[in-house]
Amino acid sequence: MRKYCCLLLLLSFLSCVFPASAQIAVRPQHGGQDTFYLLRPDRVFDGQQMQEGWQVLVHNHLIEAVGAPGLVKAPPGAITIDLKGTTLLPGLIEGHSHLFLHPYNEESWNDQVLKESRAERLARATVHARKTLLAGFTTVRDLGTEGAGYDDVGLKRAIEKGIIPGPHMIVATRAIVATGSYGPKALSYDLESPVKGAAEADGRDALIREIRTQIGKGADVIKIYADYRWGLNKKAAPTFTVEELKTAVEAAGSGGRPVVVHALTMEGMRRAIQAGVATIEHGDEGTAEIFAQMKEKGIALCPTLAAGDAIEQYDGWKKGTDPDPDDIKKKKASFTAALASGVTICMGGDVGVYTHGDNAREMEAMVAYGMKPLDVLRSATSVNADVFRINGAVGRIKPGLLADLLVVEGDPAQDISRIRKVKWVMKEGIIYYPGLSTPGH
Repeated sequence: MRKYCCLLLLLSFLSCVFPASAQIAVRPQHGGQDTFYLLRPDRVFDGQQMQEGWQVLVHNHLIEAVGAPGLVKAPPGAITIDLKGTTLLPGLIEGHSHLFLHPYNEESWNDQVLKESRAERLARATVHARKTLLAGFTTVRDLGTEGAGYDDVGLKRAIEKGIIPGPHMIVATRAIVATGSYGPKALSYDLESPVKGAAEADGRDALIREIRTQIGKGADVIKIYADYRWGLNKKAAPTFTVEELKTAVEAAGSGGRPVVVHALTMEGMRRAIQAGVATIEHGDEGTAEIFAQMKEKGIALCPTLAAGDAIEQYDGWKKGTDPDPDDIKKKKASFTAALASGVTICMGGDVGVYTHGDNAREMEAMVAYGMKPLDVLRSATSVNADVFRINGAVGRIKPGLLADLLVVEGDPAQDISRIRKVKWVMKEGIIYYPGLSTPGH
């Protein structure tokens, strides 16, 4: 307890000295001895249910014990942290991120891909990774570097080595598109763009080769664009055939990788379902029938509500004042149908279209569109962990899992906006305090 009091005094001093825009990582050092934290919040969300009065014992980088006070026995020398007025949750999992992009109202997607150097984009990504972690998201599924090659693999490894702070990363590297369908397309049609936003591959042989290349370069998942805005009058239209998508699923599956699919159109979704992909991203034109098919095949939906909301506002929509645009009305209708169908819904907002660190925007949108706050918390923790095949490490608060934890003020199951009231974040037993500065030991 004496050591904990000294730690609090140090943090109080640092909060006066350092700017509020930075962060501090607290890495206890006790001469090589084991480190134990006994955490005592008002309640614990264990990834499934809210548990009043529970305590959590952390041992080094893992969760040691969880439960009522009488069931959790802290050893002598454990650091006890009282967390009155708070909720303790598993570290949140962002299901659809682009750490190498920043908001489109700052710079268009075309200009980011064509005009920003790889050095700048990687520098931005390191900042985005830190902001994501400090917002309580200890894991991200990053679905494409959008022209930055395999730099997500390098970013992931830098985080794993402790060079920079950031979340655990599940990476898709370049993503795959049909020839001619994707951008950038800002140049004359007489000129070939020097940078592609994703890898082009068509037909069985080319798809297999590209998938194997991406796996060899470090891809954890394979992302395919099943449709894109290349139809007549730039409307979204399917790109790959069912057989091509089945080839992708087969090739990726042989390397133990799931396939995630960008699909806005009904036909793109239908082809992805027939191919047996793992998740469908966006699903704007999803219907009760489509979602029923997804549920039957065990395919999850990642709706990315916040991205569409952000783009409409960039285009001039005054949310709360103007009537909902047609695309917002359609999105609300499709999400309502998804909820009614019982299809598995992931939490993932396509962050990068809007500001990194504002990941909670998707959770708030899910509630605004009709999902119960407790179900949203499940989506952002245990559901994402199950769908992304990482439930042996994160997504729940139970013994043996990584000590990836989030403490927020209040009860987010009653008011989802409380998820923004981050007191501190723990990743693998290391505590990060938003509002302080430079790593501490």
